[in-house]
Amino acid sequence: MSDELVTYEVSDGIATISLDRPEVANAQNFELLDRLDALWTAAADDPDVRVIVLRANGKHFSSGHEMKSAEGRSAKWTVATLYEREARAFVGYSLKWRNIPKPSIAAVQGVCIAGGLLLAWPCDLIVAADNAKFSDPVATLGIGGVEYHGHTWELGARLAKEILFTGRAITAAEALHVGMVNRVVPLADLDSATRELASQIADKHPFALRMAKRAVNQTLDVQGFTTAVQSVFDIHSLGHGNALTECGYPVVVDLEAMKKSIAAQR
Repeated sequence: MSDELVTYEVSDGIATISLDRPEVANAQNFELLDRLDALWTAAADDPDVRVIVLRANGKHFSSGHEMKSAEGRSAKWTVATLYEREARAFVGYSLKWRNIPKPSIAAVQGVCIAGGLLLAWPCDLIVAADNAKFSDPVATLGIGGVEYHGHTWELGARLAKEILFTGRAITAAEALHVGMVNRVVPLADLDSATRELASQIADKHPFALRMAKRAVNQTLDVQGFTTAVQSVFDIHSLGHGNALTECGYPVVVDLEAMKKSIAAQR
């Protein structure tokens, strides 16, 4: 297992943050998310950084939150405990990264599953490799959607319902068609194409970029984006509450079923 979890470098005004757990398809644990947040903060605070790129080492961008079928079975779970943990590290971090006043680009290859969407969607732009697949199959666990509900905004209501109801993945081409990603490029060109786009943006005046980002994000907020995300997080937490009453665990079915669903999409 990688000791780094996430790596970081800055050059030519571009901060590159790389998920570095390729051996587990960049699955996320709380340590990784805390490290990732620290690096987002470092990039935000560095006056030499004009653009932030989030990418991943290995075949896949992220298979979502790390799941271990035995881990935590004996823990004393409460809705309050889950709510506090997820409000900080899931929806809290994602909203924070979305609002960092510097342009950001996600470079996505392979699978981007459930919790992976919490990393990609907060970025301002998404460049997808032609093999990228995006999905949120957590209805398998008796939960209605990931904690950061960008689904309706990113996909439109009909497609958002379809992928939540069925758990199916959408391809990079379909994501481009509905406007969820900005560009689709061959896998071999993903890093270079993302870097080229970041360089084009980094040439612009940083205050102009900040105000352009604020204009778009604030327009979405006037339409109710942040309020909706926060409200749906409460709905998500209700799903955990239901699971706890049914089986004493945050999800309803055995985690092995979810692992099989994820494996089928790789």
